[in-house]
Amino acid sequence: MSPSPPSLPVRRRLVALGTAVTATVALAGCGADVRSASKGTSEVTVKRCGEPVPYTVPERAVAYEGGSADKLFSLGLTDHVLGYVMPPANPPVSESPWAARYAEVPMLSDDLLNKELIVSKKADFVVAGWNSGFSDQRGITPEILDKLGVQSFMHTESCYNYPGFPQKTAPFEGLYTDLERLGAIFRVEEKAAEVVSGLKKRVAAVRASVPPGEAPPVFLYDSGTDQPFTAGSQVPPNDIIEIAGGRNIFDGLDERWTQVNWEAVTQAAPEVIIILDYGDQPAQKKIDFLKKSPRTSKLPAVRNNRFFILNYNEGISGPRNIDGLEKFAAYLRSPAS
Repeated sequence: MSPSPPSLPVRRRLVALGTAVTATVALAGCGADVRSASKGTSEVTVKRCGEPVPYTVPERAVAYEGGSADKLFSLGLTDHVLGYVMPPANPPVSESPWAARYAEVPMLSDDLLNKELIVSKKADFVVAGWNSGFSDQRGITPEILDKLGVQSFMHTESCYNYPGFPQKTAPFEGLYTDLERLGAIFRVEEKAAEVVSGLKKRVAAVRASVPPGEAPPVFLYDSGTDQPFTAGSQVPPNDIIEIAGGRNIFDGLDERWTQVNWEAVTQAAPEVIIILDYGDQPAQKKIDFLKKSPRTSKLPAVRNNRFFILNYNEGISGPRNIDGLEKFAAYLRSPAS
């Protein structure tokens, strides 16, 4: 049975300080010096999407999926991580640059995030995305956790349609913002600034390497046979494609992950197709479908065998977005097969 929820209120003493927290972190991931903040009693106000929320320093954090865990590990916060929740679609954690950090903490569940797990494990902090981890339908939202005395944090990239406190930002800017805000919450602002600076330098180097000329049209194929699921302008692959020198054929869709139709894909005639690769949707199966389907077999990208495989954790918000960017930029410069 779940224990009684803690009585300490975590939220609702909202302080409109407008604290523009601008600290963020580098990808080193060694143990950062986290101040106890008077044993966790002092607070810092940081925005959760568009909502100012007071936080004490978390000691028992739960991360949902690789992007959340990678952000915490990249800031050197392993000692503050209780564990992670990793659904089967996620690639093995052994593939992460922080595999050694994952090995230091337990996997709490291989299912979707749920309130019962968080309460039973006595977590004091949860990191996830809106409608990716947190969900009204499944009964686990920041508001519900607030009432239970559990702090929470949402990926800025997922705040686009968060009820009441939406926040819209370019996906990579959302990544930097998350690292800055997490750095403030855990009182590791300098580490966060170091990590973000490193990421920005890598992004700038890719931008500088883009050759002149027209950007090739690119289609991201997530899943779906009757109708494809793809990336709109509000998720990291859109920035990956644009910064690397391509053009997302659905960059005009003011959406995150969304369903489209094959007619729109055909009309856009993509020259490159990014295949999002994850556990229960292997990349080769998707490629085989695109080659066999009469709706896609004659697309320029398919005829020329121009498929780029993007790891799931390079496509969702997290430090590995920059790995995906660098790899895709190199692929665009490579000759057609």
